[in-house]
Amino acid sequence: MSIINDISDALQRGKKKEVTKLVQQAIDEGIDATTILKDGLLSGMNIIGEKFKNDEVFVPEVLVAARAMNAGTALLKPLLSGDAAEPLGKACIGTVKGDMHDIGKNLVRMMIEGKGIEIIDLGVDVDPQDFVKCAIENDCSIICCSALLTTTMPMLGEVVKAAEEAGIRDKVTIMVGGAPVNQAFADSINADIYTEDAASAADAAAAVFEG
Repeated sequence: MSIINDISDALQRGKKKEVTKLVQQAIDEGIDATTILKDGLLSGMNIIGEKFKNDEVFVPEVLVAARAMNAGTALLKPLLSGDAAEPLGKACIGTVKGDMHDIGKNLVRMMIEGKGIEIIDLGVDVDPQDFVKCAIENDCSIICCSALLTTTMPMLGEVVKAAEEAGIRDKVTIMVGGAPVNQAFADSINADIYTEDAASAADAAAAVFEG
């Protein structure tokens, strides 16, 4: 379907108005909202994510692509929520206390939403207790937390400790990520899942609910 490819292409170029127009056109043509989301918007965002990982595009390009994606998703939301499909489950996401970075978090959030998971975004500079509180109040099965600075990495461990202290450690899957984080660090703080990019994070999150 060439219009789906056009949506993906316009998104990669960060053309918000073009994406909006094409998404509306695809809806008018009767193309399934899930198809538009997955094969148009998300596939375009996945390509941007890969290019970002390989230093082929940089933060400004990711930001404008994310804005274009949000504009397209806004048109699809009423149609997607009208689907009989219940969300796979719930997750909460945030960047840890002391860290103001949100590009990676936003990418992960969008990719996870694309898997049909409801996700509550706590933003940046999130206290460990707030992750746990959100998970308890909203019955989240996954806590996703990211750190983009080596100085804030220890906060990821604090989130794990906070979940243990609240008695929910066996009920939630804790996912960690961010530029300085690796598998060895994730293991050292007893996190459940580490992924190095947004696309893998979304796959891992979906696997938690499908497993």
